[in-house]
Amino acid sequence: MYNRDLNFFQRPIAITDLEMTGLDADRHEIIEIGLLVVRQDTFEITDRLDMKVKPEHPETGDPEAIAVAGYVEKEWQDAVSLKEALQQYAAKTENAVFCAQTINNDWLWLSRGFQKTGVQHSMDYHMIDIPSIAWEKMRDKNVTKVRLGALAEYFGIPREPKIHRAFNGAMLAYEVLKKLISL
Repeated sequence: MYNRDLNFFQRPIAITDLEMTGLDADRHEIIEIGLLVVRQDTFEITDRLDMKVKPEHPETGDPEAIAVAGYVEKEWQDAVSLKEALQQYAAKTENAVFCAQTINNDWLWLSRGFQKTGVQHSMDYHMIDIPSIAWEKMRDKNVTKVRLGALAEYFGIPREPKIHRAFNGAMLAYEVLKKLISL
C-alpha cells in the first residue's frame, strides 16, 4: 500500500530494465524484467528480481530484438505470465521511486503491462532518469553520449554482453548510477 507520509529520500529506488520482443509497445511484448531495489541513503541492494516473461505471441516479435534479448523458446519454458511477473514486481517495489536508463521507454512498457493485466502497483509518481543525471554531472567531462554503454565505458565498468539480459541491464544501470551520484 502506498505510504504518502514516507519522505521522498527514504523511498527505495527501483532500478529497472526490460527486454522486449521489439520496440512497438502496441505489438511487441515484455520478455524479461530485471530489478534492483536500492536504499537511497546507502545505495545498498535490498531486493532483486530476475524474471523471464512468457510471450503470448512470440511470432510477432522483431527478429533483431529477439536476437539481442537472446530469446529462445526452449529457455523460456519455465517463464511466468506477464501478470505473475508484474505481481512480483509490484510487491518488491512498494513505495519505491522508479529508475531506468530510459524512463520514458521502460515505464511505457510497465504501465501498459499494469493496465493490461489489472495488476496494481504502489510506486511513487516521481521517477529517476539516468541520462538526465548524466546530462547534469557529465557535461564538463568531455562525454558526448549518455547511453548506458557509453557511460559504463567512461567509468571503466564492463559493458553488457552482446545478448542482453534485463537483470544485467539493471545491474549496469545501478553501477553507472552509483558512479554518477558520487561525482
